[in-house]
Amino acid sequence: MIGKITKGIAGFYYVHGEDGSSYECRAKGSFRKDGIKPLVGDNVRICVLDQEKKTGNLEEILPRTNELVRPAAANISQALVVFAAAKPAPNFNLLDRFLIYMEQKQITVLVGFNKCELVTEQQRKEVEEIYTRAGYPVQFFSVKEQTGLKELKEALRGKTTVLAGPSGVGKSSLINFLCPSAAMETGDVSRKIERGRHTTRHAELFVSDGEIYVMDTPGFSTLYVNEILPQELWKYYPEMKQAATECRFAGCSHMEEPDCGVKEAVSCGKIAGERYESYRRLYAELSDIKRY
Repeated sequence: MIGKITKGIAGFYYVHGEDGSSYECRAKGSFRKDGIKPLVGDNVRICVLDQEKKTGNLEEILPRTNELVRPAAANISQALVVFAAAKPAPNFNLLDRFLIYMEQKQITVLVGFNKCELVTEQQRKEVEEIYTRAGYPVQFFSVKEQTGLKELKEALRGKTTVLAGPSGVGKSSLINFLCPSAAMETGDVSRKIERGRHTTRHAELFVSDGEIYVMDTPGFSTLYVNEILPQELWKYYPEMKQAATECRFAGCSHMEEPDCGVKEAVSCGKIAGERYESYRRLYAELSDIKRY
């Protein structure tokens, strides 16, 4: 039987089979011998040992389309990067780091803002414009008010989506809406520091409507992109790639050089100023790293 690994704990792998059932499986001993580690999201072939008890053996891992190291996951169709529209206010520098990470992994990104009832329509438009100009689709929704969720669900249908974003933005509440059987613990946001408590303890893939796979992962709230060379950073900003072809100098850093196509695109509004300032801050940060 073909299925997909939804969870792996203490040597057991839980597989959502093509018959709609979940099977508890052990991996073949040869996997460990060959250094093969099954990942959440893997499409696998299993041998059913007991149909009534829903147990089986994991026999084969089918070819992966992609693989993430952090979080450890495979066959991701897209990432839904979730931030709160307010409470806590979105950290755009952190959001850009998530986008850079996904660009590195060549994973399509959907940017989502929960708690949209806390901001005005004008505030929504201002934020949306920053990222749509960068080429990213943006969706506003509210799990609490049950708005925008139908459209979001359609964007997830037929795909395996990894959720990313800081704590306190409502990722667990969103999963509970999409997959009520998940019954995930949700963390209260501290009123004093407006940060949430981490509630996810292991990577897990939740299934909704039989064709929506959503993955929540632990510790996926802060990203470091220190391995990127500063002169390569612009390649992970999609809106800069086309503008960079207009630069006078081939090795333009888009910082202080004259006749820079990127800076020209910023000045005429083709690239959002907020994104460019984010780029400058991160460029300076990467330039300060001692590399050996």
